[in-house]
Amino acid sequence: MTDFSSTGEQQTHSGFIAIIGKPNVGKSTLLNSFLGTKVAPTSPRPQTTRRGVRGIHTSGDRQIVFVDTPGLHKAKDALGKYMNHEVHSALADVDAVVWVVDLRHPPTDEDQLVARQIRELPKPVFMVGNKTDAAKYPDEAMKLYRALLEGRDHDTSETMLSAQNNPAAVATLREQLLEVLPENPFFFPQGAASDQTREQWAAEIIREEAMKKLRDELPYAVATRVNSWTERQDGLQRIEGEIVVEKNAHKGMVIGAGGKQLREIGQAARKQLEVFLSRKVYLGLEVIVINNWREDEEALRELGYE
Repeated sequence: MTDFSSTGEQQTHSGFIAIIGKPNVGKSTLLNSFLGTKVAPTSPRPQTTRRGVRGIHTSGDRQIVFVDTPGLHKAKDALGKYMNHEVHSALADVDAVVWVVDLRHPPTDEDQLVARQIRELPKPVFMVGNKTDAAKYPDEAMKLYRALLEGRDHDTSETMLSAQNNPAAVATLREQLLEVLPENPFFFPQGAASDQTREQWAAEIIREEAMKKLRDELPYAVATRVNSWTERQDGLQRIEGEIVVEKNAHKGMVIGAGGKQLREIGQAARKQLEVFLSRKVYLGLEVIVINNWREDEEALRELGYE
């Protein structure tokens, strides 16, 4: 039922909901499933998400602003400290929390680190046991995760699903989240899906494909940025981007023999961009070196980690 205030204006409910968890538990996949479109990069590599990407879902008079946070972990460099700061900042200013855990495994030290952050949080927590389709003992694993919040006095609920393969369960959870939103004006226009610029979004698509292709070689030492985006009269999107590495030795690894590796990264990223944009894309990529950028706070700011 739609409510109206005494002034005749429609009452709206909106708020921020953080999606948190240790690295590689499926937070970004869940966010994309909530939205029905891709706003956050995903890959099998941990720590794919580096900044708090916001995804927006509007349904009638309610709007959720999801904050997809980096995986909480023990930071080893300035980039890691930035990522953990993103998590702490998100938790300080949200209306509810979705804690995603991986039911294929029992809790780790990193899961305990997450639990300590939310055990006393005076906001609703929705614990999501993810990857049920690949878990041998999901109920037993969920019991162990539940124990990490023992003694919590505030609202806590649980659900088990596969973010990738259970759209009905994801939709049910999204409806539950809509119900906890406080009365607020909308923070974003109806129809908005993310707060990212198109350049930030495209850079993350490129980085996702780089992480997939580079595998164990140097995915965490890679950053990406888009320097220009123009549209020709025939609709072709011309995008020029950079893949940033920390050392000269890494440059050759990204380019590959005869440029093969870089071409494969570019082709995979271009295909993704064309699917989402429904336009032909020209993607030009260059590999550059910024020495030890993960330890350089100025370089982090230049690359958008601020």
